[in-house]
Amino acid sequence: MPNNLSNPVTWTRLYARSYYLSRAYREPFAGVETYCMFLGYPRSGHSLVGSLLDAHPDVIIAHELDVLKFVRAGFTRNQIFYLLLENSRRRAARGREYSGYSYEVPGQWQGRFRTLRVIGDKKGGRSSTRLRSEPALLESLGKTVGTKIKFIHVIRNPYDCITTMTTRNQRGLSLENRIENYFSRVATVAAAKTRIDPGDILDMRHEALIEEPKQWLERLCRLLGVEPLPDYLEDCAKIVFKAPKKSRLNLPWSEQNIKKVAEMMQPYPFLAGYSYDD
Repeated sequence: MPNNLSNPVTWTRLYARSYYLSRAYREPFAGVETYCMFLGYPRSGHSLVGSLLDAHPDVIIAHELDVLKFVRAGFTRNQIFYLLLENSRRRAARGREYSGYSYEVPGQWQGRFRTLRVIGDKKGGRSSTRLRSEPALLESLGKTVGTKIKFIHVIRNPYDCITTMTTRNQRGLSLENRIENYFSRVATVAAAKTRIDPGDILDMRHEALIEEPKQWLERLCRLLGVEPLPDYLEDCAKIVFKAPKKSRLNLPWSEQNIKKVAEMMQPYPFLAGYSYDD
């Protein structure tokens, strides 16, 4: 996938290429029943969830294609589906590696499919940002893909999310800036959730997935309408971390900032129970 999508020539070439190559997949794309969209925040565990779902034989989940920008640019359903499939294949060939960790599930279906029933994109943080500035993109996505849309809201301890957002940013933004940025995204997700049927979205805590991977993968499969195959669940569980990483310990937190985050969490029920000390 070209990086310089700000170049009109690049967009034109990508549009033409995806239009031509998607024609070979009309039949499998016609069988797609569900589009899977991630909502959430950077450094919250989306890469793990997306990679595990991509390992299912009836599911393709791309790694950060950023579908909403293609919806805005007028790409068709099949063009977008082709780009998602191409992205998944390319990531599988690299071992689904991200941030120095391999999310490969040996023996399963990453980058390929048996019967394509679900397709989507692991782009929670950026999708939330786009929806904040253009809420109508959610409706446009539905019109473009023409299928049911199911949402996965991955949640991680805010102190860990904010810490990792701070330590891995390349612009040198402060912890205080990242606190504000994180809760801006939280507000966007909360607003989006009011427009989504509760049966179409799953709130999933990163820590709960690590503690009980098979149980949460079964819930994901039920949400998306695919079978939670025993060998699939077993192989996926093997690659899940043994324990959540407490990134908050990698950065000094003042009592003032700890208290600030605790207060900012209070209006959001899906963040209830999280603390700096848990």
